[in-house]
Amino acid sequence: MIDRLVLGISRTLLLGSAIALALMMVILCWQVLARYLLGNSPAWAEQSALLLMIWMTFLGTASGIASGFHIRIAEGVTSLPPPWHSRAVAVANLLIMLAGMMILWFGVVLVTETWNNAVPTLPLSRGMVYIVIPISGLLIALFACHHLVRGEETGGSLGSA
Repeated sequence: MIDRLVLGISRTLLLGSAIALALMMVILCWQVLARYLLGNSPAWAEQSALLLMIWMTFLGTASGIASGFHIRIAEGVTSLPPPWHSRAVAVANLLIMLAGMMILWFGVVLVTETWNNAVPTLPLSRGMVYIVIPISGLLIALFACHHLVRGEETGGSLGSA
């Protein structure tokens, strides 16, 4: 049940990230065409693309942690004997949880500090743009906790193993 929920959330985050990437590309293409063909670049395009890039990055990172598709170095861990291997995997998951909690904490600080700062060309505040940071930090910590409880590796690149 929980595995299916994690998988569903991961796929939803990945879809959101893909949609953000597609929208960003459309906006940037429109900006270039408008600037060079029409001689009038839209003021909102650059800030919109930046917003989408921030959201795409953090949603994709959380999805990568959930599905185990992220960068890691496995050379040392794969050569360990079984009891040490599982301990190393647990430590890696704990470190990912810690990183997620730090992203959550500092993301909340960033959002609260910038909530009243307006984005110049959009009807949003900077805090609204950055709200994805603490959300992704929470999800990263929860996904790593799920991996830790299950005792599974976080996945990622196996290098030459």
